[in-house]
Amino acid sequence: MSDALPLAGRFVVEIGHSLAGPFAGAILADLGATVLKVEAAGKGDHARGWGPPFVDGAAALFHAVNRGKLGVVAELRDPATAAALRQLILDRADVVLQNLKVGTLEAAGLGAEQLIAAKPSLIMCNIGAFGRVGPRREEPGYDPLIQAASGLMDMNGHPGAPPARVPVALNDLGTGVWAALGIVSALLRRERDGRGGVVDVSLYETALAWMTVPVADLLAGGPAPQRYGSGVSNIVPYQTFAAADGTLLVAAGNDLLFGRLCRVLDLAGLAEDARFATNGARVENRDALIPLLAGAMARRTLAELSAALREAGIPCGPVQDVAQALADPQTAALGIVSALPGGGPSTVGLPISFDGRRPAPAGPAPRLGEHQHLLRACEEEKA
Repeated sequence: MSDALPLAGRFVVEIGHSLAGPFAGAILADLGATVLKVEAAGKGDHARGWGPPFVDGAAALFHAVNRGKLGVVAELRDPATAAALRQLILDRADVVLQNLKVGTLEAAGLGAEQLIAAKPSLIMCNIGAFGRVGPRREEPGYDPLIQAASGLMDMNGHPGAPPARVPVALNDLGTGVWAALGIVSALLRRERDGRGGVVDVSLYETALAWMTVPVADLLAGGPAPQRYGSGVSNIVPYQTFAAADGTLLVAAGNDLLFGRLCRVLDLAGLAEDARFATNGARVENRDALIPLLAGAMARRTLAELSAALREAGIPCGPVQDVAQALADPQTAALGIVSALPGGGPSTVGLPISFDGRRPAPAGPAPRLGEHQHLLRACEEEKA
């Protein structure tokens, strides 16, 4: 661990499972913190079994979001184990990060109020499903459930098709990012006044934050969000089109770019048509415009169309699959994908660089109970 990393010297205890909490912990570890992952006794984190593929007995997913951590197991319902974990936190922790069911840590004497009363400088970050208040505060939450509850799933997909889930756990991972940001902000505040405190984040709040633009439109009197496939509600054209041999995303995000697009497609008259002359008009007349553009693009190859659009300064790009994205020279140039130290699987690193350098993955994911001696020492101290 490099002392140059911003969180070097900080000690984080992560008590949780699945994705949101572990992803937050992985971010903190890559930023230099020492992160101790506390897993349930027995099989440990549920995510260890979320495969195939499996690497060294754990799912590839588990390795990706638990890189660079130390690991212990603990049965929180056992008073002696809970007391030992409490002692470890009071002795060493700057931060406790948890995403267990509401009330679980309180029952073990490890809730935020209980710990901060004993150590006022401690920062406690709670990750929940629907938030710490309100009628749904005790409900469980999984990413697709939150996508359904927030309106995100209802507006995702193609016109006339059923609602569709975004096929990555964007609420879990997004909540992990918000948790890390909240923790770093609380650490900065603590440097000023020495005070710890509680950071609360949830998947539902993250989902509502993703919905900022459609919510703003609706609250301003706009229509209810609709499904536009690859398009968006308030910019046209801003979507994929089928070329003769592939699919191209075209982002003509203003009137100037639209005029250039029309000239490239030999449809210059469309830019002068009152139905399409402004973005607002194009949004209102989307159904009339898109087939005209699609017909012109379908007659050209992907390479020909891309070259012509780029020469005209129109943002565009082919729709790539994941393997193609990984093979893209730009991905290689960024160096954002690398193998975990110790011969672990490859994963995506932090999308942040400091002074031109990206923090490397902090280390491999821990084997179940690999660093049990850390908790055992506290158990012996309490005995």
